[in-house]
Amino acid sequence: MPQLTYNYQTPRGIAGSLFDLAPNEIVSRLNGEDSPKTMMYGMGAVVGDIPGVNVMVPETDATAAEFEGIIMTGFTTQMDMQGNVNIMPKQTVGILRWGNAWGRIPDGIVPEANQPVFWITTGADAGKFTNDSGEGIPINAQFISGPGTGNIAPIRLFNQMNG
Repeated sequence: MPQLTYNYQTPRGIAGSLFDLAPNEIVSRLNGEDSPKTMMYGMGAVVGDIPGVNVMVPETDATAAEFEGIIMTGFTTQMDMQGNVNIMPKQTVGILRWGNAWGRIPDGIVPEANQPVFWITTGADAGKFTNDSGEGIPINAQFISGPGTGNIAPIRLFNQMNG
């Protein structure tokens, strides 16, 4: 079906991209997952089975000490024929250790500036971030402002001690 309407408004943010040009640290890690549809840009990742080498999507028993950082996009991953952008197993990804980036948030979450960030480690939203302390574990971060376009919000990560 052809596109019949056009919107010239620039979207506010892209999951896994830098929020601004503030100083930051991004390190390289391998996707330690077996499926190409598990890891997404803008999610929080845990230290993988080889610390300092790979990262994975958090599981129920993940802790704040295992939080590696936000999975960053390098804007070089192409869509597949269904329009999905997949991070392939063993693909190198950037991990924001500290700095400002657009992180994924669940439906219905409306963060505000300077609210603490909680990292969701269970369920369908595992790897996303929230401002609800009952839904995640605290990490060394805060929201910069309200949500962007879609289910993303700008997050300021302070230095993560592991990795």
